[in-house]
Parts: sequence; C-alpha cells; structure tokens
Amino acid sequence: MDQLVLMFVILFAAIFAEPLGKRLGVASAVLMTVFGCVVALVPFAPRINIPPDLILPLVLPPLLYAASRRTSWRQFAESWGLIALRAFGLVVATAAAVAAVFHAWYPALPIAAAVALGALVAPPDPVAATALAGSLGLPRRLVVVLGGEGLFNDVTAIVIYGVAVQAVVTGKFSAPRAAAEFVISAVVAIAVGLVLGWAGSRLTNYLAEATWQVALSLLLPFAAYGLAEAWHGSGVLAVLVCALYLTDAVTEFGDSDYRLVGASFWDIIEMLLSGFAFGLIGLELGAVLDATGHDWPKLIGGAGAVVAVVVGLRLVWLLTTWAIGRVWWPNADEPYTWRETVVTWWAGMRGVATVALALAIPFVTDDGKDFPGRTEILFTAFVVVLFTLLLQGPTLPFVVRLTGVHADTQKERELERQLWDRVIKAEMTRLKEVAAEQDLPDDVYERLRDGFRQRMARADPQAADADAKAEAERNMKLAKRLRVIRDEVVEAGRREALNARREPGMPPDLVDRVTRRLDLGRR
Repeated sequence: MDQLVLMFVILFAAIFAEPLGKRLGVASAVLMTVFGCVVALVPFAPRINIPPDLILPLVLPPLLYAASRRTSWRQFAESWGLIALRAFGLVVATAAAVAAVFHAWYPALPIAAAVALGALVAPPDPVAATALAGSLGLPRRLVVVLGGEGLFNDVTAIVIYGVAVQAVVTGKFSAPRAAAEFVISAVVAIAVGLVLGWAGSRLTNYLAEATWQVALSLLLPFAAYGLAEAWHGSGVLAVLVCALYLTDAVTEFGDSDYRLVGASFWDIIEMLLSGFAFGLIGLELGAVLDATGHDWPKLIGGAGAVVAVVVGLRLVWLLTTWAIGRVWWPNADEPYTWRETVVTWWAGMRGVATVALALAIPFVTDDGKDFPGRTEILFTAFVVVLFTLLLQGPTLPFVVRLTGVHADTQKERELERQLWDRVIKAEMTRLKEVAAEQDLPDDVYERLRDGFRQRMARADPQAADADAKAEAERNMKLAKRLRVIRDEVVEAGRREALNARREPGMPPDLVDRVTRRLDLGRR
C-alpha cells in the first residue's frame, strides 16, 4: 500500500464515517481519528509524508471557509466579548500556564520551547467543536460562541507559536518586536481579507454560471491565506474576514442555483477534508512513536501534567468569566448558565492545527543544533489531542444530557413562523403591485395568489392561513398521487434519453443536456 492509496482509503473512510457516526451517536471526527490510529499501527501501512508546513495551507483555508459560511458578522458582534475572552485571553493564559508547567517538568529546555508547546495546544479545534455542538441540539448562542472561539483562537495561537519558535531557532527575542508583529499580522490579514472579499463579491456577481461562482469560492480562501502569509499577516484571520465579507455580500445578488450548488459543494468539501484531517491526526501516531522510540513511557508524566493544565485551566477560566458576567450583565441573555459553561468546557477539543504546528517545529536551530525538546513537544501535543478528541468527544453527549442543556426549540419555531409570515406578506404585497402595474385580470391574480399561498402551506403548514392550510390538506393526497404518476412518466422519458446516449451518432452532451432539464423539472 503506497501513500496515494492510503490517502484514498482515508477519504473513503471519511464518507462512511458520517452515516456510521450518526448510527452510533459518535462524531465522525472521533471515528476518523480512531481509524487513523488503527491504520498507523498496521505494520505494512506506509507513513503519509506530507511536509508539515503544507498541512495548514492545504487543509485549514477550505475548512475555515466552510465553517464561517454558517455564521455572519452580526452573530460575532453580538457575542464579541465572550469570543474575545476565549480566543485571545484564554489562549494566552493557556500558553503561559502550559509553558510554566512544561518548563518545570523539563527545566533543561528553554522557556521559548515551552511557550511554543503552550501555543500549539491552546486553541480548540473549530471543526470538531462546531460539528459536535451542531449535532447535539445545543442552544444557538452556545454554538455561535463555540464556533467563534474555534475560528479566531488559531490567530492568537499561531502568532505566539511563530514568535516562540523564532526565538528558539535564532536565540533572539524582543517583546516590542513580538507585539509589533502581532499588530502587523492582524492589520495585514484584515486588509487582505477585506480586499479579496470585496473583489470576490464583484467577480461572483460578474460570473453568470453557478459552477463558475462556486469554483471561485474554492480558490478565494487559498488566495487569502497565501497572500496574507506572504506579507507576514495571519492567513487564518485573512480567510475568516474574506469568508464573512463574501457570505454577507453574495446574499444580495446570489441566485438560487448558486445557493443550492454552493451549499452542496461546500458540504462535500467539508466532509472530505475534515475526515481526512482527523484521519491524518491518527496516522501521525506512527510518526510520533518513531520520533520517541522506546522512550515514550518516560514522557507520559509530563504529557499528563500538560493535559491537566489544558483541561483544568479552561474550566477555571470559563467559570470565572461566567461569574463575572453575572455581575456585569445581570439582565442580558449572556452570560450562560453554569450548565452551559460546563458543556462549553468539555467541548474544548484540540485537532488539526495542534498536530500541524507540532509537526512543523524545525529539527535544527540556526547554529546547527537539534531543536531543544522537539520529541517531548511532539509527544505531549499528540497526547493532548488524543485525550481531548477520544475522551472528551465521545463523552460530550453524556455531559449534555447530564446537565440538561438543550436548544429552545419552541422559541426557534416561533421565530421561523414569524419569518414565514414576513415572506408571505412580502410576496402578496409584490403580487398586488405587479397585478396593478400590468393590469392583470382578476381571475389570473386570484390564481397566482392561491398558488403562492398553497406553496407556502406546503413549505410550512403552521405558518399558512386557515384557508390555505385547509386547501393544502385537501390537495395533499391528490398531490402525492400526481407526484408518483409524474415521476413514473418522467422516469420513462429519462430512460429513453439514456438509451439514446448509447446509440451511434447521438452526441452524449446533447443527451446530458436533455436529462438535466428532466431532472430539474422533477425537482
């Protein structure tokens, strides 16, 4: 089995991990991590040799872009305080605490190497957190803050990591310079993200076909990441800014084809890439064991101490900010209850960014010496990832049930009903305006009005008025019979078109165009 075959095996496993995870009640990210670990222990399985400095640029941009498409600037603005406390404050505090403990455990190692470890284990993984949170029926505000924390904490962590690694490699460190680099990194990233988001929205509006528009959306996150990194900015922040800008902008001119094709495309990309990323985490078990050799039992103590700090400090930080928030904002929706705080604590799983940064640590410094503590850092980071993914991940549903945290479905249902009411009123208002502008006959106007109302009744019966609801119920049985008949008839025509595709002299693209129209008509 060569590396290419192994990569396809991981991608195939990512597809089947989705239905298997739903059946078992376990996140697909957990299943893929376990699968990767099992494959890594198979003697004849090859090691996937992806350069560490390519893992983040290849995997992180599309995953961040896909995750950020599900949110908006407004949601971040509503919870910016909590997101900032976690994405900046908690990451800095975790990096400092881990560095202190790791340096105390290995006093011979320089403090900068310990800070590098603290930075790379500090940020929870946004993909794992949002995937698990979304499948557990958690309150929407909880999911928003978890997603915001996961999306923005990598920015802080990667900057701290880069400064620490540079200090070890060069033997030089300047606090003012590090602070300046942090500010410059953020400014460059925001500028790149805004410019590419603006340009991307204009180009998307210019392109006429949905496939062209979606193809452009695939390239934009890579462009944002690459340009920002080339100009010493944060590639992660640039991708987030670009994605949020573009998501809000295309809502003004994006048509239904773009929304349908784009949603399906990015769902597929996210499923395959996230599955591959977590499978890669498991596969790196072999690389870690190769690096540590027979000395890995001696490293368990230090790794356990770091795990305790990472998990324990998160709980202390969240409970402290929750208690402070109750005093500062007593009448607001925030802060969360202590039960939601506990769920948020246990949802702090580490993932692909931690592994990629650990693998990207240089082997030697500028003076030709081995990077101090690289083996210990790599092993410790891997233990943190496995603990949070394989222990916290599978037990998070139990914690949710134990605390009784769940979304207010009645409130969301009421909001949805109100939105349907607004949609119906807007359509009826516009229909009246069109009827007056074009002087439509009364029977045509009534037929159009009844058609819109029945369509709304089928889409959301609870939001329809009494007449439309009654009409929809009367037509339900008939509509089902007609749908079955229509599908059988269209399927007969489709089979005939496909049979014609095999005939000599019949252009395949012509047949494909006809079958596509038939498929769209069935939709």
